[in-house]
Amino acid sequence: MKNKNRIFIVDDIPDNLHLLKQILQDDYKLSFATSGKNAIKAIEIILPDLILLDIMMPKMDGFEVCRKLKSKEKTREIPIIFLTANVTEEIEIKGFELGAADYINKPISAPIVKARVKNLLELRNARKKIEEKNIKLKEQNSSLVEAASLREDMERMTRHDLKTPLYAVISFPKIILLENNNLNDKHKKYLKMIESSGLRMLSMINLSLDLFKMERGIYSYKPVAVNIEEIIKRVIGETENMASKKDLIIDVQLDKNFESGTSILGEELLCYMIMENLIKNAIEASPQKERITIILKNDNRMVSIKIINKGSVPENIKNRFFDKYVTSGKQKGTGLGTYSAKLMVETQKGDIHLNSSKDVTSIIVMLPS
Repeated sequence: MKNKNRIFIVDDIPDNLHLLKQILQDDYKLSFATSGKNAIKAIEIILPDLILLDIMMPKMDGFEVCRKLKSKEKTREIPIIFLTANVTEEIEIKGFELGAADYINKPISAPIVKARVKNLLELRNARKKIEEKNIKLKEQNSSLVEAASLREDMERMTRHDLKTPLYAVISFPKIILLENNNLNDKHKKYLKMIESSGLRMLSMINLSLDLFKMERGIYSYKPVAVNIEEIIKRVIGETENMASKKDLIIDVQLDKNFESGTSILGEELLCYMIMENLIKNAIEASPQKERITIILKNDNRMVSIKIINKGSVPENIKNRFFDKYVTSGKQKGTGLGTYSAKLMVETQKGDIHLNSSKDVTSIIVMLPS
């Protein structure tokens, strides 16, 4: 009996209640009332899954019972099937307008009662499952939003807290160099490396804060003329060790309509981070002993930077290549490289897209000139 639906039957004639009991008792839990007034009180407490309601009853007829039940929040969603010996078009219309779900004619036919009750309960049970799933999805979504917000708050605080010790890392090497004249060249080199690494980390922290602002459309963009060719060559120089480990050649080609030294309109740090992310990505994705080609050309008041490497993007991430946290085949990958590149390109009023075939991958960046 535990998993059976409960049906509440309302009829002022005991024989009708007995007959419906005989028809339904094997499949459902049953409750009964012989008057509209008593039925309303009991239904508000029991909250059955379905109501079979006689129309013609003394003092309070079925229409009035239906109207009162549909006016209450607790009971308005319970489906009602009217029982009547006189189903006219006018009666049907009135019942449906009050919110009834169906009619069953008297004299009662057991197969019809079973079929209509079964169909209506299946529909109600399916609707309840959908509603429960929707509630769970809303709860899960709310939890995810809350978790994402908490993570972002923690990341912002962490970035802020990292800056304080970094200032010491950046400033102390200079102080040591100024106050110690007996340092050898090796020690001076190491101190400058520490200072350079600290400055680089500070730039990365500041950039991560800027990316947060870009995501929310509150970044203050200040474009200037930037020599994109020079930035690309600098990134290639800084990634030389990484490329040499795979015996890769990185080749920069200038299209015939692109003059060396051509500037784009953007921010130098953003352009640097875009190129660093994409060139490193190409190095990691390229097979051993291959060539990475970077082609620069002018294209209708835009500068096109095409980065080509052998190898293809996995099918399962092609359509999500620039989405946040998407990565494949990298044990330490965060899935933020191409996402942040896209964000920085679009902040600079540019465009970025991917072309990937079986053997070759190209990323094309368009930036205003």
